[in-house]
Amino acid sequence: MKLQQRVNLFQERLQQVITHSGLNRSAFASSIRVDRSTLSQLLAPDNVRLPRADTVASIAEVHQVSIDWLLGLTQEGSMAADIMPEALEVDEYSGLVFDKNLEWHREACGYKVRYVPTTLPDLLKTEAVAEYEFNRYGSGRVDQSVRDNQLLLLQQRHPGSELETCMPLQQLDAFAAGQGIWQGMPAPDRRRQLQQMIELNAELYPGFRWFLFDGKQTYSASFTIFGPMRASVFLGHLYVIVNSIDHIRRLTDRFDDLIRLAVVHPHEIGDYLQALLAKCR
Repeated sequence: MKLQQRVNLFQERLQQVITHSGLNRSAFASSIRVDRSTLSQLLAPDNVRLPRADTVASIAEVHQVSIDWLLGLTQEGSMAADIMPEALEVDEYSGLVFDKNLEWHREACGYKVRYVPTTLPDLLKTEAVAEYEFNRYGSGRVDQSVRDNQLLLLQQRHPGSELETCMPLQQLDAFAAGQGIWQGMPAPDRRRQLQQMIELNAELYPGFRWFLFDGKQTYSASFTIFGPMRASVFLGHLYVIVNSIDHIRRLTDRFDDLIRLAVVHPHEIGDYLQALLAKCR
């Protein structure tokens, strides 16, 4: 393919990406970190040059398309049929997803992992709490659930692991009081869990940082962000796995919002847990 043919094909495919994004040209240019005039030059009928490599990479990264497809190096794929479905995947809650979750934690070593737990942070759970939760909601085997929590704890002890957790303080309050989903869990088990969280939080800080926000002010579903690579959103018996860089950024922004709203910060968590332990009966 001659250069001008390749430029023309790139322009056609870039226009497809713009149309599919639903953005106007100014917003699209901003999304790929170029100015409006640069985008206009790329699309100009008399343009005879392909864009810079970093611009092509930015288009591909932000809008989840193949670089080869953009540059006409492959005819395979289209915006609707081949590229976009990879941005989101749905998996059933199962042992296979647990194995993937552990692998994603390992892959993210060196990056910051951000985590909004469903109940309590998995890596801090005692066997009694893991078994209690499993008997209510579990899938697979309880020993696998306990093993996975222990592996997550080992991973967090690995040098370079960095994990931020954010959750509503009412969730911890309800646990300590044996209310809500924790109604019927023996007080000794709840006290052991609080004591273990106190000890592990002290051991793992600052690689593990735990924030509490006020659930009366805001709400968040459970999700985990594995650095810049992927995120997972927990929907009960389904996981939505997010591979789109743009979606990962939006979840990251949401997590940052939760931290800004936090009323208990990592250096205060130990005292907060101690106060709950003193009241746990």
